[in-house]
Amino acid sequence: MGSILVLFHSQEFGNTAAMAEAVAEGAMAAGGEVTLVNTNETRLDIDTYRDFDAAAFGSPDYYSYIAGGLKVFLDDWYIAGKASRLGLEGKPYGLFLSHGGGGAARTALEELFNRMGSKVGQTVAARGRPSAAVLEECRQLGRELASTVS
Repeated sequence: MGSILVLFHSQEFGNTAAMAEAVAEGAMAAGGEVTLVNTNETRLDIDTYRDFDAAAFGSPDYYSYIAGGLKVFLDDWYIAGKASRLGLEGKPYGLFLSHGGGGAARTALEELFNRMGSKVGQTVAARGRPSAAVLEECRQLGRELASTVS
C-alpha cells in the first residue's frame, strides 16, 4: 500500500475540502493510506513530505492564483530542495481546484506543481460547490494516484 498526501487549502465555503475528501475516498478505496492536510490549519513540514509516495494538491482560486498556504509549501520545497532533493522530487501527483468563476488559477497551479514529479490524470476543477460528477472525478483521481504506488 502506498502513502498518499492530500495537501489542500480550504476555509470559507469548504468547496476545496469537499474535493480533497473525495480524492482521499478514491485513494483509500484503491488501497492507499491517505493523510489529509489543510494548509489553512497547519503548515506541512517539508521533511514529512519525503515520507509520502504520491500527493494530490488542491487550492481555491484566489484572485487568479493559488492559496498562500500552498505557495508556502512550494517555497519550503524549493528551499529544501537546493540542499537535497532526495525524497522531494519525482512523486506522482494530481491537482484539483475550486473557483467562483473563470478558474484562472488553474494555470498557476499546473505550472507551479509541474516540478513535483509525474502528473496523474487531468486537473479537476469545480465552479462553486463541487457537483456529484466533479466529486466522482476527484475519487477517480484518488484511485489513479493509489494505482501508481501500489
